[in-house]
Amino acid sequence: MTGRNSTQSRRRFLALSGTTATAAIAGCSGILGGGDGGDGGSDGGTGSGTGQLSLSDFRGSGPLVAQRDAPGGTSIEELPDLSGELTLYLGGGEGGLYLDLIELFEQLYPDFSANHRLEASSDLANTIIEENEAGASPADVFMSIDAGSLGAVANAGATASLPEEALSTVPDAYQDSEGRWVGIAGRARAIPYNTNQISESDIPSTVQEFPEAAALENSMGWAPSYGAFQSFVTAMRLIRGDDETRAWLQAMQDHGISTYADEFRVSNACADGELTAGFANHYYTLRVQSARESAPIGLAFTEGDAGALVNVSGLEIINGTDNADLAANFVRHVLSAEAQEFFATRTFAYPMIPGVAPVGDLPRIDDLNPPDINLTELADVAGTVDLLRDAGVL
Repeated sequence: MTGRNSTQSRRRFLALSGTTATAAIAGCSGILGGGDGGDGGSDGGTGSGTGQLSLSDFRGSGPLVAQRDAPGGTSIEELPDLSGELTLYLGGGEGGLYLDLIELFEQLYPDFSANHRLEASSDLANTIIEENEAGASPADVFMSIDAGSLGAVANAGATASLPEEALSTVPDAYQDSEGRWVGIAGRARAIPYNTNQISESDIPSTVQEFPEAAALENSMGWAPSYGAFQSFVTAMRLIRGDDETRAWLQAMQDHGISTYADEFRVSNACADGELTAGFANHYYTLRVQSARESAPIGLAFTEGDAGALVNVSGLEIINGTDNADLAANFVRHVLSAEAQEFFATRTFAYPMIPGVAPVGDLPRIDDLNPPDINLTELADVAGTVDLLRDAGVL
C-alpha cells in the first residue's frame, strides 16, 4: 500500500478528555464564494450554481468538529455545474446521511436531480450484475458503503472508466488498481474500550493476541452479523487463511465474548461499562464521544493485521450509462473539499483526499498501519458468512 508511514506511530490511541472545546462553527471558510463572515465578503453562497450554500451547510457540528481549519482540495466552485438527471443505486448510506449530501447538491444545482434506489450494498451489487448480464442497468452510478460490493460489480465487468481527475485525488490504496472504483470515505477497524476499566497498554497490538489477553476475558463484545465485521473477517481469511480464521473465531468464543446487533451498541456498551472492550469501526466511538463528552471510552488500533483494516465507501460508474459525463462530474463533486468535509464531520469517516483532516484527535489515515491487501478482494463475503456459520458465530 502506498503513502503510509508505518514507523510514525506504533499504535494510535484516542481518548478525548471532557474538556474538549465546544465552540460552535460559525461562518466557516471562504471556499464557497469567498465568505467567512470576517472579510466583508458574502456569506458563502456559491458562484457556480444558483443555490446558496456555504461550507457550514456541508460541515457537521458538535464538540469534535469545533475549531476546524478550512479544508483543502478542489472546491465545488472549481468544478463544472451538475446538470441533468442521475440514477443512483445507493448501497447502505449510513442511515440516510449520504442522501443528505445528495440533497445538498440538488439544492446547489436546481437543474440537477438524483433518483436513488436504497438497499443493502450486497443486494444492489447483485442487482447491477444481473442487469448488466441482461444487457443494461438503469443505474448510472453505484455508491456503496463497502469495497467488497464495489469489487463484485467491477469483477463482473459492469463498470465504466472513472475520470482521472477523480482518481488522482485519492491515494492508490483506496481505489481499485484498475481504476474501476474509487473510495470516498474511510473507516478503520478499531478497539473501543472503557477507560475506567483498562488502559491502552492492556490492549494487544494484534487481534491474534486477544484470546490470550487476561484483562479482556469474558468482557468483550462483537457484532458478527454486521457487514463491517464480516469485511474484517474476510480480511483475516485473505491474510491467514480459513483454518486460522476459524480457529481465532473459536478461541474468541472460548475466551468469552458477547454478541450485539450492531457496532454502535458495542461501543455504547463499552462506554457504559457493560463491556471492557469490543470490535467496531472507529466512528462509532466518535459518535458516542460526540453525544456523551464525559463517557469513559477510548479508541485503540491494532497494527498491520485484519484488525487494522481500513475499508472504504466508494463510487463506480455503471457500464452502458447514457449519462457518463454527468456521472463523472458527480464523482468529482463527491471528492470535492466540501463533500469530504461532510464525510469527515457528519459521519466521522476518514476523508479520502489529503487536504481534509479527520475530526478531533483521530490520527490521520496515513498514521494508521492497515494490512497490505487489495480491497477489491473483500468481495467474497459469502465465503465469510459460511465460515462464521461453520464456527457457530452466526
